[in-house]
Amino acid sequence: MTTRALSLPSSDATCALAASLAPRLRPGDVLLLDGGIGAGKTHFARCLIQSLQEDPEDVPSPTFTLVQVYDVPTGELWHTDLYRLSDPDQVVELGLTEAFEEAICLVEWPDRLEDLTPKAALSLSFEVTGDDSRRVTLSWQDPRWDALLEALDA
Repeated sequence: MTTRALSLPSSDATCALAASLAPRLRPGDVLLLDGGIGAGKTHFARCLIQSLQEDPEDVPSPTFTLVQVYDVPTGELWHTDLYRLSDPDQVVELGLTEAFEEAICLVEWPDRLEDLTPKAALSLSFEVTGDDSRRVTLSWQDPRWDALLEALDA
């Protein structure tokens, strides 16, 4: 597994990371957003989604709806919050396993996936380091992410 840590000194820096990653994503890409409550997972997802929309709209947290689906230029983007799920079978009932293959997926609270976690996913683990600052650790196994993340440095 490859890892890379980034310091995000502000919420704007978190948005900038999301916006730079967004246009490189394709259907079948899964981002696992991990971290405690208030760590920045939803903020990152909101920025990523809005950066892909022609007319940025409100992007609510899917905490209570579990899934929000957006149309983006490359197809569908699923934003899911699995916090309230207690059984991985509920993930299948939501249709998320199919979405992993057909859509861009942003998954908050990915530990709820258990054995259903896609092996090719990019994991982003958010940690609060100050009032507005975060540290995000990216980890991945799929070599596709090597080139994509190198392009972020260019």
